Amino acid sequence: MNITEELFSMQDLGYKEFHSRLIPTIPPELIIGVRTPVLRKFAKGISQLPEAAAFTEQLPHKYYEENNLHAFLIELIKDYDEALEKTERFLPYIDNWATCDMFLPKVFKKNTDRLITIIPKWLESEKTYTVRYAIGLLMSLYLDEGFKPEYAEAVSKIKSMEYYVNMMKAWYFATALAKQYDAAIPYLTERRLDTWVHNKTIQKAVESSRISPDTKEHLKKLKIKE
Repeated sequence: MNITEELFSMQDLGYKEFHSRLIPTIPPELIIGVRTPVLRKFAKGISQLPEAAAFTEQLPHKYYEENNLHAFLIELIKDYDEALEKTERFLPYIDNWATCDMFLPKVFKKNTDRLITIIPKWLESEKTYTVRYAIGLLMSLYLDEGFKPEYAEAVSKIKSMEYYVNMMKAWYFATALAKQYDAAIPYLTERRLDTWVHNKTIQKAVESSRISPDTKEHLKKLKIKE
């Protein structure tokens, strides 16, 4: 079985045209046009085959969907150590926000106590999407009962000129305002974030359905005029 040929057999040209506009960092000719549910189903169907194991050893990939398939195959790994090893190998090759944000191995959710020891290293990476991925994990897995104030502090201290890092920082703090308001609000009232992240956090929080109208009005007053 040739995996790339299989991916092209699932191509949806209309979806390719639409999706290409959402990921400006990827040349359109490197997007095949396979819908995510179709790709996830394909990953599940081949996950136990030798071709899948060989595929996850072949980096870098050429096509956007090949990277997504790689991510979905890692997600299906049930052993934490194996999933972590393959994730660490794969992260430097992630080159867009979509692959980054849709990738979360199920076994990570069951091992948050072990994963949190790895995340600080990823936060310090020079790779844009490794940093974004680490912030995303803190947002997805550590803003509920596993929250600690030092996690928000670690995100706040990230200094980057990269749009896709700063957007994730804003998304993190907007979500923190919904889930850990008392811990998150000082970052705005004390202006502890870069101006762009500060204002984008407020924008995203105001757009959220999880934040009350009164809180939204308060947040609007905290916007920094540039």
